[in-house]
Parts: sequence; C-alpha cells; structure tokens
Amino acid sequence: MERIWEWHEAADRGADAEAGSGQTFTYLGTTLVVPPQVHSITGVEHLLGEAVLAEVREGDRVLDMGTGSGINAVLAASRGAHVVAVDINPHAVEAARQNAERSGLADRIDAHHSDVFTNVVGRFDVIIYDPPFRWCAPRDLLSAAASDDNYRTLLRFFRNARGHLARMGRVLIFFGISGDLAYMKQLAHEEGFDTELVAQEGLIKHGWRIDCFAFRLTP
Repeated sequence: MERIWEWHEAADRGADAEAGSGQTFTYLGTTLVVPPQVHSITGVEHLLGEAVLAEVREGDRVLDMGTGSGINAVLAASRGAHVVAVDINPHAVEAARQNAERSGLADRIDAHHSDVFTNVVGRFDVIIYDPPFRWCAPRDLLSAAASDDNYRTLLRFFRNARGHLARMGRVLIFFGISGDLAYMKQLAHEEGFDTELVAQEGLIKHGWRIDCFAFRLTP
C-alpha cells in the first residue's frame, strides 16, 4: 500500500510538470491536441483504443464516458458509430469537440458535459470508460481524470451502466494495478457483468512498473 501511495504522489508531480502548454499526439493513426487543462495520454492507453477499433461496428450507438481529449470517441466514430462523448471537465468537452472537427467526424460526435450519467439519455451498444485509478480525492477538475475519492465515481458508473446498455450491449473499460483492480471486478460482478480480458501491457513510470488492462464487460 505504501508503494502505491508513493506512485500516486509521483504521478501527481508528473502531471503538474506536464501541464502548461498543451500537447499534440498521433494516436492509432489519429492526430489530436490535448490542452493543458485536460489529462494527457499515457503510453498504454492504446490498449483501450485498439479494443474500441476492434469492438465498434458501423451503426452502433456509443457512449464515451469521461472522454477527455475525445480520442476514443473519434476512434469509434471512425468505425461508423454515432457517439455521445461526456466529461465532467468543460475543458475536456471542448477539446473533444475540437478534435472531432479536426478529424472530420464532428457530425458523428455529440460532446457535452455530464457527471457520470447525470446528463446521458438513452441506451448504447457500446459504453467506453477510462476511469480514474486512484481512490484519493481529486485536487481539481484536471486531477479528477486520475483520482476518484473512495471510488465514488466508479461505484456510480457500475450502479447505472446496465440501465444505459442496449440489448447485447457491452462495456469496454481500462484499468491498472495502481488502482484497486479487485474492487473494480467486484463491482462488475455485483452488477451482473461477465469480465473478459482483451489486452494487457506493462508501463514503467516514475520508477514503477504498472500493469494495465482493457476489459470487455457483458451482462
């Protein structure tokens, strides 16, 4: 536990150092801009992006929960899906809109503000979620992309996700061992989801090896 908290503190210092000017990324063939007020893209998030490209089908209705820069919304839209992209951070919502426009997919992506499902209507064939791993309280909207006080947001997501899934709907979720992976799986089980591992990779960051995973959840 002490090792995990040391990693969390190092990650916070790293996030502070990265913020300031914004960054341009090329990610799975897509170029996007991440402004300083929006969480940066890590070296293993392609696991979720590749799962999105493999899972989403033309005509699917997709919800990108906690869209951040909007990259997974863009990837889903590139497969012919209609995407609702939501985030609690208004800077992320605007970044997602701009990246959708840069990619020529703005007509397929509706980006707007929502605190988990509070401003989400309807059911979806695919829900994409890249949740915060850390269970400490966020300092601000930027750190809320990585920190979730006592996993209240994760709990709210699982308590409501099935009510927003279409028949034969599925969830793609990204998680790592720097968070409480067992608790995430417990919540999925309590809500009647089967959990299937679709990708795994390790990342060395701040001197620690962090294994990350992409899962496919089905009711």
